Amino acid sequence: MVRIINYKERQAEDGSTFYALEIQGGIEMIKSQESGNFYATARRASIVSTFDEATCKALVGSELSGKVVKQSCDLYEYTIKETGEVIELAHRYVYVPENESKVIEKRQPIIADPSVFSTNGSMEPAFQ
Repeated sequence: MVRIINYKERQAEDGSTFYALEIQGGIEMIKSQESGNFYATARRASIVSTFDEATCKALVGSELSGKVVKQSCDLYEYTIKETGEVIELAHRYVYVPENESKVIEKRQPIIADPSVFSTNGSMEPAFQ
C-alpha cells in the first residue's frame, strides 16, 4: 500500500498547470554504508493527475494498492536541497499498481543465446 502524502502544482511545457500527487510507500530499514547503523526511510514518488486542486487536497491521506519501486534510468544530476551537493543518479522511484506483474525497465535485459556455449561438458573450446 502507498499513501498520498501531498500534492504539487506543476507546469507543462505549453504553460498550462496540472497537479501531481506525492505518494509514499511503507517504512523500510536501510543499513548505512558509512556507519553500519540502520535507519528508517520510505520510498517516495509522484503521479501526475487530471484532478483539480480541491480534489487533490481531499485525496491527501488516502491509500492506494501498489508499491513504490526503484527503476533504472539514464544518468542525471540531482541537487540535495539541504546541502546543495550535486550528485549523479541512474535511478528513480515509480509507482506500480498491485495488479501489475512487473515494472518495464528502460534498459531491456540481455538474453544469452545458449547455442554459442559449449555443450561438450568440459572447459575446452567447442570449436576446433
